[in-house]
Amino acid sequence: MTGAMLRKWIVNLPTVPLGRILGRGLYIFDVHHRRIVRRNLEFAFPELERRQQRDLARRVFQNYGTTILEVLQLGIMTRHDIQRRVRLHGAGYLRDVSSQKRGFIVVSAHLGNWEIGLQALSCILNQPVTAVAKKFKNNRFERLLHDIRTRFGNTILYKKKSLAAMTQVLRHGGVLGILVDMARRKDGVDISFFGKKATATPVVALLAMRYRCPVIPMFCIRESDGGLDIYAEPAVEMRRSTDLRADLVENTQRITDVVERMIRQHPEQWQWLMKRWKEHYPYLYE
Repeated sequence: MTGAMLRKWIVNLPTVPLGRILGRGLYIFDVHHRRIVRRNLEFAFPELERRQQRDLARRVFQNYGTTILEVLQLGIMTRHDIQRRVRLHGAGYLRDVSSQKRGFIVVSAHLGNWEIGLQALSCILNQPVTAVAKKFKNNRFERLLHDIRTRFGNTILYKKKSLAAMTQVLRHGGVLGILVDMARRKDGVDISFFGKKATATPVVALLAMRYRCPVIPMFCIRESDGGLDIYAEPAVEMRRSTDLRADLVENTQRITDVVERMIRQHPEQWQWLMKRWKEHYPYLYE
């Protein structure tokens, strides 16, 4: 088998059934994260019966297993492979902001396959995207993921002390991609998420207000046929008044509401493995 044939074989592997098998194994053996997922689901969906919560938890792990395999595939996929894999909805919203010839922010979440979503965005816009990410403690894994994320010219900014660099991206008419569904308390503002108090980053609202740049929600969702659909939505309207603090909280809540709506539509595809409510409800994970 030639190298080209091997690459084609790997790219065309059926990741969904294989990912479900991997996810089932993770669900059985990763007791620590299984417990976190179950606690999160009980907290966010108290109306579900225990049986429904367990079934949803299993599907969360199956989705996670599929995502892992897809990210590994991404390391050898070409631009054509990515464009062939995804289907875009709401292209007009991206065309509108791109035609304005100024910087804008794309917000998303750890939903579906956000890594392929980042690469697809770069291919759709035909320009590099600057993404904000958290650095992993495992240096070997971090280097691997960094190489995958930047192979089409994208740039990665790491969260710590990155505000000035984000500002420069927008000032020069670039595209900034930020996942907004996680934040530490000291870096965030208090908002409501699934009806519970949580912390969210206000950096998107701050930049959007300061530079009057559009904020476009975009999510890469795995559909029942195994394909990945990218949904771009209208720009989130930003409130602007004389009370900066209130505006930051209100606008961050508006962005969070968009994220929550998408998670509720596809709850099995969000990363419930993280301690999302730890800052305000630490007992939840004891």
